Amino acid sequence: MTSYGTIPTSSSPAGNPVNLEYISRAKERIKAGLGTRRPWREMFNFRCFNLPSTSGAFSRIKTNLAFFRMNYVIIVLLILFLSLLWHPISLIVFIVMMAIWLFLYFLRDEPLMIFGWLITDCVVLIVLSVVTIVVLLLTHATTNILVSLLVGVVVVLIHAVVRKTDDLYVDEEAAGGLLTSPPGDSSS
Repeated sequence: MTSYGTIPTSSSPAGNPVNLEYISRAKERIKAGLGTRRPWREMFNFRCFNLPSTSGAFSRIKTNLAFFRMNYVIIVLLILFLSLLWHPISLIVFIVMMAIWLFLYFLRDEPLMIFGWLITDCVVLIVLSVVTIVVLLLTHATTNILVSLLVGVVVVLIHAVVRKTDDLYVDEEAAGGLLTSPPGDSSS
């Protein structure tokens, strides 16, 4: 006997639950990936701004770059994005590169291992930055890209110099080297 109008209580394994699981995992990865981003309120706490002595400027830059690294990357990428609004091909390339950035830098929840070597976030950041710039330069929007990168670097450096570091704690290991040996490797 068939009953019509009832709602099935179980679903097929290839149905909707897989898609919902994928979406919920993606949401968790986005939250965890952006978890290394510092709160914008902390970054722009105006009580923490003043001009340093000439000897303390380099120390402030180093500490702030390590502490606000994810925020600074977002700021530079936003400035670059805004400069490409009048270059549709470059903008499309930029959006594709942003997808790559999302998966390899912002949303990666496990360390990147290549040929048994643990690649740090700093190396991923440098490689993705260089690849993004080179690919965008191939779209013939060179002046816009270089000017926007210069503006982004200047904005980041100004913030890094004038933001006091007294209230910041930087993990020395997280800010450390570019390559580390795999866990359990005693050769390093």
